[in-house]
Amino acid sequence: MSAPFRWDIDPELLRMGPLAVRYYGLLFAAAFINGFYIIRWVFQREARPAADLDPLFGHMFVGTLVGARLGHCLFYDPGYYLRKPVELLKIWEGGLASHGAVIGILIALWLFVRRRPETSYLWLLDRMVLAVAPGGALIRLGNFFNSEILGTPARVPWAVVFARYDAVPRHPAQLYEALAYLGVFAVLMNVYRRQGAQVRPGLLLGLFLVMVFGFRILVEFVKLRQEAFVHSLPLNMGQMLSIPVVLAGLVLLLRARRASVPMEDR
Repeated sequence: MSAPFRWDIDPELLRMGPLAVRYYGLLFAAAFINGFYIIRWVFQREARPAADLDPLFGHMFVGTLVGARLGHCLFYDPGYYLRKPVELLKIWEGGLASHGAVIGILIALWLFVRRRPETSYLWLLDRMVLAVAPGGALIRLGNFFNSEILGTPARVPWAVVFARYDAVPRHPAQLYEALAYLGVFAVLMNVYRRQGAQVRPGLLLGLFLVMVFGFRILVEFVKLRQEAFVHSLPLNMGQMLSIPVVLAGLVLLLRARRASVPMEDR
């Protein structure tokens, strides 16, 4: 068996005094830029007002960042952050959670459509997942550059030694997720390209929730646990949070199956 791949990349691409450019930050920005162009294409295809794009992505950015940070702090180490609430603000030290990002995005997009009664909330969520899926892949690639969200020890041929952490060959769990999210994007885009504006309400969102968080339940079995307070439980926090999300996705798919035509935007 060949020696495992050794990963020892400095997370910082460039430093200028107190300021640092990190691979993670660049990939996070790339996720939003790529998402902007995808949604712009959707808006053009369905003759939606281009003037809504900038405020839409402003809401998305704030909702993602705030939700992901609060999700990490409150889901994975609530005791620490409740004792030291000022640490909540230190986002540059890392700590973002995808489940928190989902909640933040849902709230942000609800606030967006409140001022635009002509736009259906479900219509918007169905389209936004086309941008979120590849964005998730880029962010997980950023986690790989940071040598974080590590996998469990492994003897598979593709195991990776994250030298900045230890010398143990591990599952590259970040890459598993990145590839899965690209696959989800391919499925969603295929459905949308074929059905366009006639896609049944909730179908794309339901597929996204079931596939992304269904995979999340599986991949957590080969990831190190991030939270100390659930080590005695059969499932970790990521899995427990994913179960209701998958169930919500199944409900949306059942509703979409019963719907014969798309609902009117309202």
